[in-house]
Amino acid sequence: MNEAIASIKPILAVLCPLMAAPAIVLLRRQPNLRESATLIAAVIQFAIILSMAPAIVGGDRLDFRIIDIGAGIAVGYRVDAFGLMFAVTSSFLWILVSLYSIGYMRTLDEHAQTRYYFMFALAIFSAVSIAMSANLVTFYIFYEALTLSTYWLVAHHEDKAAFAATRKYLAYLLVSGWFLFAAVVLTFALAGTTQFTDGGILSAADAPRSTLVILFVLFALGSMKAAWMPFHAWLPSAMVAPTPVSSLLHAVAVVKAGVFGLVRIVCHVFGVDLVGQLGLGIWMGAVASITMILGSFFAIGEDNLKRRLAYSTISQLSYILFGVALTSPSGVKGAMLHIPFHGFMKITLFLCAGAIMVVTGKKQISQLAGIGRQMPLTMTAFTIGAVGMCGAPPVAGFISKWYLCLGTIEAGLMIFLGVILVSSLLDVIYFFPIVKTAFFDPPQAGCIEGGNQIRNLEMERPLYLFMVVPLALTALFSMLFCFFPDAFHLLRLAEVAVGNLF
Repeated sequence: MNEAIASIKPILAVLCPLMAAPAIVLLRRQPNLRESATLIAAVIQFAIILSMAPAIVGGDRLDFRIIDIGAGIAVGYRVDAFGLMFAVTSSFLWILVSLYSIGYMRTLDEHAQTRYYFMFALAIFSAVSIAMSANLVTFYIFYEALTLSTYWLVAHHEDKAAFAATRKYLAYLLVSGWFLFAAVVLTFALAGTTQFTDGGILSAADAPRSTLVILFVLFALGSMKAAWMPFHAWLPSAMVAPTPVSSLLHAVAVVKAGVFGLVRIVCHVFGVDLVGQLGLGIWMGAVASITMILGSFFAIGEDNLKRRLAYSTISQLSYILFGVALTSPSGVKGAMLHIPFHGFMKITLFLCAGAIMVVTGKKQISQLAGIGRQMPLTMTAFTIGAVGMCGAPPVAGFISKWYLCLGTIEAGLMIFLGVILVSSLLDVIYFFPIVKTAFFDPPQAGCIEGGNQIRNLEMERPLYLFMVVPLALTALFSMLFCFFPDAFHLLRLAEVAVGNLF
């Protein structure tokens, strides 16, 4: 590993959404310019972040220090391979979700659109800052900023259901922040630093085993954004938000930040060796396994499409926790790859759900009979995302789950291999009925025009294209990553990140 290189690129990347936010407010009376500012900032940010990849793949790290607080505590950015994977995913999907939001928000004539784009930009600023945080202090600051910046996104509709959801949202995530703060303080007391370091900054000699276990529990409780059971209830409730916000929560920012943080803690605070010595991997794997299975059972019983997808997220994100719990090279690689791959697949599913709701007004799975003939592109994209979630080729989920299966074999934990296979079977059970209903059940009355011709609802209004094109692209990328997993340097970044740990 080469020395960290001072670079202005990290701060330029996070300044894109931060500068877009006031521009969005200033252009509030000119919607076309307001949304253009969002798209331009998103494209520039992605270009800057992707430009860092060659240096990171080459073994370098990029540093930008913001401020020295004193006593060895600083706020700043350090871009490594793992962090860049999350940053690439977040920044690229911001482009597509911004494009999708134009069609969604305008078609529904949503209120407070300027606030929506403003808070979305701040949420992306926080998410990318989390990805590139150099230490626990920086991570904590932006982790909490992400909670606050997404408040008005979840509460967007400002009705009774929205405010009830946001109360639960804040109750879980702000209390979680207290545990995280305690964990950061205790880590500094034990290690004398909070800097993320390959292999970890803690050792068995730093404290008694019981203290290290308590510290790990504090970090776990501080990561309720990961929606692991039993701290998951806030996530299905947050589905009252507009669909682009739901996609943000699941694929780009909040829950992804939660699992990203736990992977950081295992790999760069404790270190995989210490986690193994303390026996924490088995317990973490057990919690992840329970969440994977129970999340799927909850999904099976849910008729509301967005809520079924929410329970699917609870299950799928635990694959990431599961992978790092194995503390094996392939397991950790699978966990890291599942962050971007799940992001593309899950955002496809949510964008499809939103398009269906906007075009037809339907939110329940039981209402979707024949919708595949009315919205063929949308439901084809949905099917691609669903196949990927089940871990089947030719979609990217196959690649990450393959590495997770290899990880269980490397770790000698064959019972966990059984968990992956059972969980993937349950994925089929709750996704297949949606596809069957959409494509093979007879259309409902009103779907058929004269001459028994099915109406193609996707082409009836130009604004729908702003939704159909992004979801088609995310579905396409979900498949491309299966054949070309190193697109955007993702596979190579995962290999570099894992190589630095083992």
